Amino acid sequence: MEWLSLAVLGLLIVISPGADFVLVLKNSVSQGRQAGIWTAIGVSLAICVHISYSMLGISYLISQNEQLFDMIRYAGAAYLIYLGLKGILSADNKLTPMEDAKQSTSVWRYLAQGFLCNVLNPKTMLFFLSIFSQVISPDAANQHVALGYGLYMIVLHGLWFGVVAMLFTSNTLKKHLLRAKKRLNQACGFGLVTFGALLAIKS
Repeated sequence: MEWLSLAVLGLLIVISPGADFVLVLKNSVSQGRQAGIWTAIGVSLAICVHISYSMLGISYLISQNEQLFDMIRYAGAAYLIYLGLKGILSADNKLTPMEDAKQSTSVWRYLAQGFLCNVLNPKTMLFFLSIFSQVISPDAANQHVALGYGLYMIVLHGLWFGVVAMLFTSNTLKKHLLRAKKRLNQACGFGLVTFGALLAIKS
C-alpha cells in the first residue's frame, strides 16, 4: 500500500497544473505538436537531474543552505517570468495552421526550455527530497527500488506532457484553438509570469 500511495502521489503531482504544463501548452499551441513534445522531453530530462541529486543527498544540503536555495529559487523565477513575457509579447492572432509554424527552429530550443523550466524549480527539488527521504533507507539497501521509482517518475512526466502536447494539437481542438491563439498564448504567458512571481516572493 505504501508503494501504491507513492505511485498515486507521483501521478497527482505530475498532472497538477503548473509551470511545466503551461509551458508545454504554450509551445504546442504556438509552435506545433513537435515543439510541445520536445518541451515534454526536456521536462523529463530535468527529472533525471532531480532524481540524481536526491539519491546522492545533495538536495538535502541545498535545502539547508538558505543562500544557495534562494539563488536557485530566484533563477527559476526569473526564467519563468522571461518565458512568460516572451509569450505575451510575441503572441499573434494569425490563423496559421500549427503544423506550418516555424519548423526550422532547432528542437534544442524547446528541449532546453522544458529542461530549464523544471530543473530551476525548487518546489520540484523539495518534492523529490521529501519523496526520496521515504523511499531510500539509511543503509542504502534499497537503492534499486528508489531508482525504479525515479524511472517511473521520468516516464510519467514524459507520457503526461506528451499527451498534453498531442491533445491540444489534435484535429478536434485545433480549429477552436487557432481562433483563440493569441489570447491563449497571452494567458499562458501570464500564467508563467504569475508562477515566477509567486516563486520569487514566497519565503
